Amino acid sequence: MMTAIPMSTGLTGTLNGPRHRTALNVFLFVVLAHWAEHIVQAMQIWVLGMPVPEARGVLGQFFPWLVTSEALHYGYALIMLVALWVLRKGFTGRARLWWNIALGIQIWHHVEHLLLLIQAQSGWFLAGRPVQTSVAQLLFPRVELHLFYNTVVFVPMVIAMILHARPNKEERARMSCSCARA
Repeated sequence: MMTAIPMSTGLTGTLNGPRHRTALNVFLFVVLAHWAEHIVQAMQIWVLGMPVPEARGVLGQFFPWLVTSEALHYGYALIMLVALWVLRKGFTGRARLWWNIALGIQIWHHVEHLLLLIQAQSGWFLAGRPVQTSVAQLLFPRVELHLFYNTVVFVPMVIAMILHARPNKEERARMSCSCARA
């Protein structure tokens, strides 16, 4: 019979042990709220026909600087990266694989935001463009690209959380949290 993998002590151990479910739920709420903003912005453009500069999501209508702040967007990408890394230790087996896929995609998404932040701070723009531009933005429009990035990080993250809540016998034996459903 396999025994649970011991977790480290401290905050990381707590977040991946007895508070893993709570940490995942808080993280999921933050990710869903951010993703919803991107969906609303896309709907404003594609359904309501708003010009891109006026399509600012929900919060951006009241706080327009939220949409244009590269530092804020970079900060969110960094928080996502850190949360995916820190909460990773609580996953085992198939769930860990899917969480790692989300983490890998977020690493690239973070690099793209870092590049945008560097351009915003330095005034140097990629490929001679008149505004900050990410690598993938050379091929795809920014609104659609960021909706895509947030979706392709979200989907494997949710698959990981579902598999984590419904582990097989071996995965359950290795878990150090109480996320598994009875």
